[in-house]
Amino acid sequence: MSRAFLVVMDSVGIGGAPDADRFFNGDMPDTGANTLAHIAQACAEGRAEEGRSGPLRVPNLDALGLGAATRLASGDETPGLQAEPIGLWGCAREHSRGKDTPSGHWELAGLPVPWDWHYFPDTTPSFPNDLSRAAAQAAGTEGILGDCHASGTAIIAELGAEHMRTGWPICYTSADSVFQIAAHEESFGLERLLDMCRALAPRLHDMKVGRVIARPFVGSPDTGFTRTTNRKDFAILPPAPVLTNWVQDAGRRVHAVGKIGDIFSMQGIDTLRKGSDAELMGHLSDLVDEAKEGSLTFANFVEFDSLFGHRRDVSGYARALEWFDREIGALLSRLRPGDMMLLTADHGNDPSWIGTDHTREQVPVLIAGLGAGEIGAVNFADIAASIATHLNIPAQGPGRSFL
Repeated sequence: MSRAFLVVMDSVGIGGAPDADRFFNGDMPDTGANTLAHIAQACAEGRAEEGRSGPLRVPNLDALGLGAATRLASGDETPGLQAEPIGLWGCAREHSRGKDTPSGHWELAGLPVPWDWHYFPDTTPSFPNDLSRAAAQAAGTEGILGDCHASGTAIIAELGAEHMRTGWPICYTSADSVFQIAAHEESFGLERLLDMCRALAPRLHDMKVGRVIARPFVGSPDTGFTRTTNRKDFAILPPAPVLTNWVQDAGRRVHAVGKIGDIFSMQGIDTLRKGSDAELMGHLSDLVDEAKEGSLTFANFVEFDSLFGHRRDVSGYARALEWFDREIGALLSRLRPGDMMLLTADHGNDPSWIGTDHTREQVPVLIAGLGAGEIGAVNFADIAASIATHLNIPAQGPGRSFL
């Protein structure tokens, strides 16, 4: 019996989404955004030299077909990525009407989002008065701070001191369908923050807001503020079974690594392992050794997106890609005969692009363990159907296996 490992490189898009003109960063459409190609071009031109130097070096991902997939998706060249693929490779496009985490992951798991998400306007205030009052009531305070679109790191730098002085939570949103709450782990309290999110989540889910996200941080006005790894997403439940349910219903084990448990509200998941990306790589390594035959391991590495894409840090994103390539190369050599490891992404987040939001792009589909060849351009939902085929379990939804 075979095993499957589905690894999401959060936001590592490869350009070329045919509907990119319908998605915007500020007033600029995402047409032409290409996370991977633009990072590779910046590296080749000496514009990504902080903490690294020279052309982008991702030989293991390139050998699986990353450069070839980028050329297929967008026609863009990725300097330094010219290997002849030794894995199955292609690109995938999303059909859900969003460029956010739940939309991408639900569809990768076989379920295109069947509704339009609710988004808050890019105004100040962003939230309706009754929602702001409900947030303050859930916190036990007289009001909230923020009430706007913001970068998470920027808003705690701006309002962290006032938050500690007043005790009011910092509530903010973005171009995604999210309601985010930042609070100090010590002065406000982590459990109090989580309780606040739990209290608000049903109201926001009824509005079709995809996630309520707890964003705890530590530090002081003198030393500065830093977000911790105790983030928790309170996500709306998928309205139909997804890949994790299919696997579990077939009597198999499902292991979640990273924020997968939050994204799917633990539906169809047996075990959950969290931490920084470095810690998550250790968890994934352990599961390569320990996961039982017939199991699914579903992992998300978020720091490409959260630390470098949104912050428009090209050098940092390049460093993260090179680190990931080294680490994943070591795991690939330890896969068992019959194992399938599929690496993909959920959307783009081009660090060279205007604004700080995700970018609408196609994503790579790179498969180790099943030989070499081009699968062409597929749909996100086809990934779930193909994993089901590999595990020899029934699939649901619109996806079609490319195996």
